[in-house]
Amino acid sequence: MLFNSIEFLIFLPVCFIIYWFVLQRYLKLQNAFILIASYFFYGWWDYRFLALIAFSTLVDFAIGIAISNSSVRSRKKLLLLVSLLVNLGLLGFFKYYNFFIDSWVDAFNSLGVVMHKSTLNIILPVGISFYTFQTLSYTIDVYRGKLQASRHLINFAAYVAFFPQLVAGPIERATNLLPQFSKKRVFKEDQAISGVHLILWGLFQKVVIADSCAPYVNSIFDNYENMNSASLILGAVYFAFQIYGDFAGYSNIAIGTARLLGFDLMRNFNYPYFSRDMAEFWRRWHISLSTWFRDYLYIPLGGSRGSKWMQLRNVMIIFMVSGFWHGANWTFIFWGFLHALFFLPILLIDKNRKNLDQVAKGTLLPSLRELGQMSFTFILACIAWVFFRAPSFMEAVNYIKIMCTNARFNIQYLNIERYNVEMLLLIVIFISFEWFHRQYEHPFIGKWKWFKITAVLVMLLTLGVYSNHQDFIYFQF
Repeated sequence: MLFNSIEFLIFLPVCFIIYWFVLQRYLKLQNAFILIASYFFYGWWDYRFLALIAFSTLVDFAIGIAISNSSVRSRKKLLLLVSLLVNLGLLGFFKYYNFFIDSWVDAFNSLGVVMHKSTLNIILPVGISFYTFQTLSYTIDVYRGKLQASRHLINFAAYVAFFPQLVAGPIERATNLLPQFSKKRVFKEDQAISGVHLILWGLFQKVVIADSCAPYVNSIFDNYENMNSASLILGAVYFAFQIYGDFAGYSNIAIGTARLLGFDLMRNFNYPYFSRDMAEFWRRWHISLSTWFRDYLYIPLGGSRGSKWMQLRNVMIIFMVSGFWHGANWTFIFWGFLHALFFLPILLIDKNRKNLDQVAKGTLLPSLRELGQMSFTFILACIAWVFFRAPSFMEAVNYIKIMCTNARFNIQYLNIERYNVEMLLLIVIFISFEWFHRQYEHPFIGKWKWFKITAVLVMLLTLGVYSNHQDFIYFQF
């Protein structure tokens, strides 16, 4: 069920009314209702996915209790290993089986050894990468002693399948979200209003920004061989805002929906295109994933301890794994590799913790230095996004090659020029909204609140009606 669909427009108010007006006094019934609603929400795509998430839930619920009950460290490690094998095994099979088979066959064929592919028509369950990491954080934290194992199956199952963030995050930690199912939730008007504001802003990011960019991104990337440099640059920039509006929009709708139900989820985006270097970019982009890798992979590998060589190795591993997490394609792996390359110079000169304060703090506009830093970081991100968007590695390479060499004016694709002006104006408006509200979660705070809400609603109604509604990009991951 899509957040930007009529079905969800009906589903959410029904859930809200039952949850608060019928079940408010009964915490256990509220949690059971969340579980039922979440399974209905998830099963809307394909009911077969429910068996997989139920199996993963039962395995980690049982393993969590077993780890908690055991006093033998070797047994705890064995149980954690079972959880890792089951969860990563399921993720690996459904997401990467065909990738490994195809890569293996192609490698042998390139050496002159003829092999035939035997791949399966495997359906990738929606959101499997997200809820797999969410359940893994639970068993790891129980093993580390940071969290008591849950003894309430309904609460734990509702935590795993919590519908606002089930499909595309944020990837919640059990230490934050799971205890909230055990506490009585009281309706708070200010929390609900902030939730509605986040939903509205998320819909604007998705419907007005991302969906408006999408058809033109598709046209440019599908016909890049016939484009000039300017058109290809616009294609990369448009995709940067498409994926940001799409994913940040989903996260904001998820966080806002959770607040309507009395839950607080972690922030997932913090205006990443205002970053002054790649280290800051990854502190602001997909925060729930980057901090997950930091806590459960980077730090166990040694983190920033040890020699500079060890630090460089750990950073490279983190970014390569992050790329592979995003999809079974060499383009994603190279995307992660590129970000590692962009990050390494900052680490080598010990500047990776430099920009911790807010950009242009206390001033209306950034300094020329800050503007240059933000522009350079955005350019690096756009180059990497080409590999993220392209269907194959060689097509991404060719896209960038033509972008850097074909500076001629190509009249063949002149029909998009009018839209380019409108789209660029829309992006400027969007950036302005974010810049002047960068210290807040969303723009509907401070002066002119109702004017800004009205303006966003008007754009949603006018552009949203005629936009080509797209699935959320991160559903494929």
